[in-house]
Amino acid sequence: MRKKMHTSLKQVAWTLALLMVSAVAQAQFLRSSYFMDGAAKLQLNPANLPSRGYVNVPVVGMFNASAYTNSLGTQDFIDMFDADVDFWDSPSFNKNLKDLNKASISLNTDIISFGFYRKSAFWSFNVGLRTDIEGAFPRGLFDFLRDMPDDINDWNNQRFGFDEQALALNAYVEVGVGYARPIGDRLVVGGKFNFLLGGGNLDLRIKNVNIAANNLYDANGDLNLNGSAEISIDARAEANVEGLELQQSEEGYVDDVEYNNFGISGYGAGIDLGATYRLLDNLTVSAAVLDLGFIKWGKSSSNVIAAKTDQHYDVNNIQEFYDRVEGGDIVDFDLLQMQEEGEKKARNTRLPTTLVLGAEYAFFNDKLSAGVLSTTRWGQVNTLSELTLSANFRPARALNLSLSYSMLQSAGKSFGFGFKLGPLMVGTDYMFLGKNSRSVNGYLGLSFSMGKNRKNAWGGK
Repeated sequence: MRKKMHTSLKQVAWTLALLMVSAVAQAQFLRSSYFMDGAAKLQLNPANLPSRGYVNVPVVGMFNASAYTNSLGTQDFIDMFDADVDFWDSPSFNKNLKDLNKASISLNTDIISFGFYRKSAFWSFNVGLRTDIEGAFPRGLFDFLRDMPDDINDWNNQRFGFDEQALALNAYVEVGVGYARPIGDRLVVGGKFNFLLGGGNLDLRIKNVNIAANNLYDANGDLNLNGSAEISIDARAEANVEGLELQQSEEGYVDDVEYNNFGISGYGAGIDLGATYRLLDNLTVSAAVLDLGFIKWGKSSSNVIAAKTDQHYDVNNIQEFYDRVEGGDIVDFDLLQMQEEGEKKARNTRLPTTLVLGAEYAFFNDKLSAGVLSTTRWGQVNTLSELTLSANFRPARALNLSLSYSMLQSAGKSFGFGFKLGPLMVGTDYMFLGKNSRSVNGYLGLSFSMGKNRKNAWGGK
């Protein structure tokens, strides 16, 4: 049984780690690019305009990937893959776990995106793919996976329990139109409307799981006629994925899922609003609210399953208890025994909204600047905040460099950079200084400028 448990847990770890490697703890942007010139700065504020129009290379023209945890870091995952199964019992893994372990992962890319000036106004268009995954996992979950007995005879007087596990996934296509213009020579306002095509949504909440086995065997190892066991579970999952079908066991519990075809599961809309204001000749402040909106998921793609049971077992049906717990995994159909709940119905989910606040002071005719940027993002499960300081060097339109320090999510153990040379831009907010950074991210952009230079036309950069 322990071998099965270790295999299950390692599969979960591999999945999270691959997402971290392939995948900024906050979606859709690179903070280090906020004070650089180019198309990337528009992702954080629709009024934060580039000096020229642009056309991005499809798919790779604006690619963001990110991952964050509040407990395990990059070195923990490296050690995890290098170690044998005994690693799960070692203090080196368990000492970094918190009472509630949070994780957030984002993958975003624009398939098509471009922007241009028309007179004093700036227009932008994009079609992009957005994916966000969030989770919250209590320490008791890992205690259960680590300490669950190897053999059914070892279940005697064992107790496990944890509360408030959550997992959320949101994937959609964004079709956006943006517009910004100066008002006077100091203020720029901008907005962006996004039409959304929902690809899939999952909201899993396990409110509590409690498992106990009481006096199952006597001192001689024989089955105790007065022994008992209990399983108490309160869980609920809502999902909207076109083509997803639930398979049921003879007892009426969901025991498997099948995915038959891809389709649009919902429709929605969102807006981005932003402004920049030049307080002094060298001092500019800015603010934006991103992803104010919702997606309405259709009735036909809806699936709701739930379990709210308090099951007692005695000597007559104790084998049923063993059958439920032997899978070795918490998100396990045999253990949860979830059933379809009610009729299919449409539902609404909000977008993960982000508040952006920035300030920049420029030197030497805007060749150098110092900036501070605050971002707060409210997801389905986790709220993430970051404070970033940056030094920015803009010697020429084709060459920009930004060095940044983001101090919250990496626990002060990382720095970042943004580098733009001609059409190519690369960057990260988390090049870790320590050996165990809890945040990783990367940005790749390939964008060609078009139109004349609008720098200083209204005090912008």
